[in-house]
Parts: sequence; structure tokens; C-alpha cells
Amino acid sequence: MRSTLFAALMALAPVSALAASCGGGFNAFKQGLIAEAPRHGVSKDVATKFLAGVRADPAVLRADRSQGVFQRPFVDFSRRLISNDRINRGRANGKKYNSIFNRIEQRYGVDRGVLLAFWAFETDYGAIQGDFNTANALVTLAHDCRRPQLFRPQIFAAMELYQRGDMDPARTTGAWAGEIGMVQMLPRDIIENGTDGDGDGHVYLKTSAPDALMSGGKMLKSLGWRKGQPWIDEVTVPANFDWSLSGLETTKRASEWAKLGIKPRDGRLANLPASLILPQGRKGPAFLAYPNFNVYFEWNQSFTYVLTAAYFATRLNGAQVFNAGNPEKGLSGNQMKRLQRALQKRGYNVGKVDGILGANTRKAVQREQARLGVPADAWPTPALLSKLEGRQP
Repeated sequence: MRSTLFAALMALAPVSALAASCGGGFNAFKQGLIAEAPRHGVSKDVATKFLAGVRADPAVLRADRSQGVFQRPFVDFSRRLISNDRINRGRANGKKYNSIFNRIEQRYGVDRGVLLAFWAFETDYGAIQGDFNTANALVTLAHDCRRPQLFRPQIFAAMELYQRGDMDPARTTGAWAGEIGMVQMLPRDIIENGTDGDGDGHVYLKTSAPDALMSGGKMLKSLGWRKGQPWIDEVTVPANFDWSLSGLETTKRASEWAKLGIKPRDGRLANLPASLILPQGRKGPAFLAYPNFNVYFEWNQSFTYVLTAAYFATRLNGAQVFNAGNPEKGLSGNQMKRLQRALQKRGYNVGKVDGILGANTRKAVQREQARLGVPADAWPTPALLSKLEGRQP
């Protein structure tokens, strides 16, 4: 499920060069990888052996283009992923690996609820790790010209793992996007953050929960996780609030939000910089998101997934079920695509027209709501869609 869109990948090679090194015949593409391998510290002989049996996998491309689950709104998505059984098993695993989580919290400062939530969502606590051949997946996605800059560097990292004896291109399996193990890490992540958690001298992310959890904790720290700080708090917002202040673009300290009438639903707010997020508009759930929340986007770039994972982490730590409220009716996938096209015609960059309410679409919606004089809560409704389609410039 993880999107694997780390900024570190972008720094490994120029985007223009990577974008030019995709497509064409698959065998010719592999020959290009072999020729480039020595620049990444991998001999041509090792690269040739690694790629010998690699094949294009159409199932990987189908999976890449069929992520319809992210079209679901937050309330539906979170209820689909979070069950009492998952909560109970998460808390049981927290007790089972208590000493490991204590080490993670001391060494990396990452709360156990955060890692338990990722462990649950990525592989159902290790039960479903994916059966795609990892080498095939990475080369297929790098050959495809949609996002080569994300996946091409991972091929050379996988070759390095193979060179070390830590990966078998014929047998290593994982998720469709090339992630491996219980918390789904890419080859480069494994090289940089793989940690021996059980003391056996090896890092086995597929079979050792201590290894996987310690590695995940180290990776989150490397991505900027701040020790001892929260990530989100559920809040209540007054009905007369200026909704244009919502969204990740606006940041205020929690004390400033409190002066505007925002209150914690449980406990008290941390006096840190925070943004008010309304996943389904002013009539739905509301959360304050602290700096650690932004680290989630280094793990996955789906807003709905990120918020659900962050919320689930608080539930595992004892938070109450969020107040779903009574959100206004949203848009279907096809309606969302129509909205994105209408916004494009008005000059907004919403990225790909994919039917997903992503960050750019939310920003554009909020600006159009403000222009039209309606509550600017970034939640698109059928009424807004009708106005935009009926008043094209």
C-alpha cells in the first residue's frame, strides 16, 4: 500500500536523465541498467546476473494504476482499515514486543503506536507481505515512464543487496511497488536503515519482527521524527470559525488555535506549531496536525492513508473513536475527475486527473470556495461541482 515517494530518491539522480532512461524494448532497457551499474558501485557482472531472469510484470502496472481505495473519504477509509480485531492484535503485539518498542522509543524516539499502525496497515502485522517478485516489480516500474525517477535508483540498491547476499532476484518477493518485509521497505531504505533487532547478526525484514520494527523506527527518525512529540490531536471547532484557515498550508501554535475557539476533544493540546485539518470539511472530523504528522508523508503521500495511520496510532494508545459528525455529501470518483478537469480549466495545477482528493486538489477547491463566498473548508460537494462546471471561464 505504501507509495514509496521519498524525497531521497529524487536526489540520487537528475530527473531529466532518469526520465530519458525509460521505455523502449525491455531487454535494451536492462542492458542500459547493466551499463549504468558501475556508477552505483555494482559491477557489470553482478548486474548481469541480477537481471538475467528479470521479466516485465503486467500485474505490477495494473496494481500501480488501480489504487481506487484512495478515492474513499476518510471516514469510510478509516472504518474499513480499523477494526476492533486490529486494535486488539496491535495492543497484544505491543505487549509481546514490549522490550523492542522500549528500545525503539529510547534510541529513535518513535512512539510504539506509530510503528504498530504502520505494521498493521502495511502487512496486517506481517501476515500479508505481498507475493510480487521484487526484482521484476522494480524493473517494470522503472521501465514504465510514469515515475522512473522513483524506481530506477531502487534497482541499483537491490543489486547492492544481492551483491551482499541479502537478496535473491529469483525468490525475493514483496509488494507490487518493490517494498520488502513486515513494514514494507524499499531496497535503498534497507541499506540505509536496516537494523538487527534480534541480535542474530542479520537483518531479516520478512521473518523477524524485531528487525523490521527497529529498522522502521530508524527510518522514521531519519525522515525527521521528533522524539516525545505528538502527531495529531482530535479537536472541536466552533461553528463560526474562519474555515479558510484550515489546511496544511496554515500553521499556528496550539495556543493560538485555542484563542480561535479550537478545543481538544480529549486531554489537552501540545503547544507546538500545528495545522487544522478537516478531511471531510467543516461538518466532519477535525484534527490538529503537529510537525511529526508531516513525516507520515515521507512514508506515503496519500492524505487519506496518512491521516488514517496517524489516527490509528492514537487509538492504539487509548484515544477514543473520532467524532464522525455529519459531513456533507462528497463526490464520486467520476465526479472528482470532472472537478479536477474544471479546476484545470481555471488554471489550477491539480496534478493527474485521478479522481483522488489530493493536496493540490484540496488547495484549489479551497481557493475556489473562497472566491465564490462559500465556507472554504476544502471539501468539494456536488453543489460546488455544479457551480464550477456551469461557470467555466
